[in-house]
Amino acid sequence: MNRIVLDTNVLVSGMINARSAPGRIVDLIREERIELVVDDRILAEYAEVLKRPKFRRYFSLQEVRDIMMFLEKNTTYMVSTETIADLPDPDDAAFLELALSAKAILVTGNSDDFPESLHRSATVVTPAVYLEKRQR
Repeated sequence: MNRIVLDTNVLVSGMINARSAPGRIVDLIREERIELVVDDRILAEYAEVLKRPKFRRYFSLQEVRDIMMFLEKNTTYMVSTETIADLPDPDDAAFLELALSAKAILVTGNSDDFPESLHRSATVVTPAVYLEKRQR
């Protein structure tokens, strides 16, 4: 089974548009065909973003609670042993750090947020590239 760390933008996009590449990834997670790796920082960001007023038209607070309960019960929880500095947005460090610790692929819609010079041994790809490589 593939092990991934999912950037928040991919999770939210996939839940809003099921027919998109992020939507197919969310479906694969639901079907347990992909192992999603999370930590406290990532779960907290998922919850915070999903509760934002701009997403209220897509997710009620009860639906956000249900989504978070699913993620808490159906993902692999790990604690990162890596530290990354110098990312354009320091809040993104959790995703790359966990991908490195878990030896997982980081799937993001914002590749520019993760400069290649900081990837170390991590693979960072867009949702479309992830799905293309997965089918090989």
